[in-house]
Amino acid sequence: MQIVHDLKNQLNGLKLYATFLRKRMERAERPADEQETLAKLISGLERAASDMNVLVRFGRALELRRQPGTDLARLLQESADGAHVQAVGGPFEGDFDPVLLAEALKNITTGAFGESGAASNDGGPQQVRLSDDGSGAVVEWEGGAAAADADGEDPFRSLAGAAGLRMALAAKIVRAHGGEVSSGGGRIRARLPLQER
Repeated sequence: MQIVHDLKNQLNGLKLYATFLRKRMERAERPADEQETLAKLISGLERAASDMNVLVRFGRALELRRQPGTDLARLLQESADGAHVQAVGGPFEGDFDPVLLAEALKNITTGAFGESGAASNDGGPQQVRLSDDGSGAVVEWEGGAAAADADGEDPFRSLAGAAGLRMALAAKIVRAHGGEVSSGGGRIRARLPLQER
């Protein structure tokens, strides 16, 4: 992981130089296409640094800050990125780390439905369903490109690009909470334990 850390530092150094050049170009009133090119360069460096950060986090042990009584339905609704969330039953309270679990749910939603979230309907109707099957909460993402599982590859194990890495990190977070993830049959699923009532 040291090499990733070093690469991230180099990217941040390049971003500083590019930001310096952008400010200088703005003062010198350079052509718009030059300024746009530099802005795209900075954006690409920021994405690469963010992806490296996810890689570092994936390689490290998770430190959960659990909060008893965390409402999974609320976390899911806030993380669903505009997708329709249907909750059946409840309450859905558990001993969760709300920050990490919200990140995992958001990453799975993005992985299932794409960057545009529920706004894009390319893969058919997109919805998120939350239910209690008696042994815990089950979250299902249905529709969208990744949920369709067109190529048969497990989205939680593919590690293909930044999206695959984020899905793998999401799976790691769910498993750290005592849960499990799976995909198939046009759905992506996460199962999480709930507090006993």
